[in-house]
Amino acid sequence: MTISFKYLLITALFFCISAPLFSRSVNVGVKTVVIDPGHGGRDPGTVGKHIKEKDIVLSIALRFGQLVEEWFPDVRVLYTRKTDVFVDLYKRGEFANENSADIFISIHANSIDASEEERNATSGNETWIMGMHRSEENLRVAMMENRVIQTEDRYEENYGGFDPTEPESYIVFSLIQDVYMEQSLRMAEYIQNEMQNGPVRRNRGVKQAGYVVLWKTAAPSVLIETGFVSNPKEEKILMDANNQQQIAECIFRAFQRYKNDMDRIVYSYGDDK
Repeated sequence: MTISFKYLLITALFFCISAPLFSRSVNVGVKTVVIDPGHGGRDPGTVGKHIKEKDIVLSIALRFGQLVEEWFPDVRVLYTRKTDVFVDLYKRGEFANENSADIFISIHANSIDASEEERNATSGNETWIMGMHRSEENLRVAMMENRVIQTEDRYEENYGGFDPTEPESYIVFSLIQDVYMEQSLRMAEYIQNEMQNGPVRRNRGVKQAGYVVLWKTAAPSVLIETGFVSNPKEEKILMDANNQQQIAECIFRAFQRYKNDMDRIVYSYGDDK
């Protein structure tokens, strides 16, 4: 563990202790959504027999964004990428922060490296929020997604010495107080409820793990795994343009519910007397 990463741990612990000292009232509305199609460019993501994750998630992301623009013209819709390009994970979070995102939605497709029998049996969608992994499987999935940072230039410097292959590095996520946990969880649950009406209906639930792309984003954030490319039947579903549109519509309906909630809620942090 490098000195810079130890400093990060200490800083995270400080904010956990000092957070209750801040007192403010915040009107929580949704004016800006940042949509993050996972992977891209030299990083194909998971690869099936016929498709690449980066292509499927870009199509779903653009369709989802178009729905938001159509139905909520007052909402600013931004993308971390709109074409087949590679974007460093930390830059995705920076982009959301620089544009004062009110919610960050990262879209992915899943896979499992296992026997043919297990690949055929493993299916469904799930939504992840920032948090400490609760099982070895959650840690494995997070490590698989995070390892792409090793292909980035100067990744050790950009991530403060964080090593995505070392389980010990993930202790930082247990120390960071996620002030957006409640909102992130709300959005994740809405997504999972809506996805049961889509083409991939098996609900694998809402889960927590230390995803770097969520860690770097200072806003309510979710990462959606839309289905398993490693499952031949599900790969075929994800390849179909009509099914991609249905998945985008499911995400949109969840966003609509979330936006309606946030637009009428005022959260009070601390005591403003």
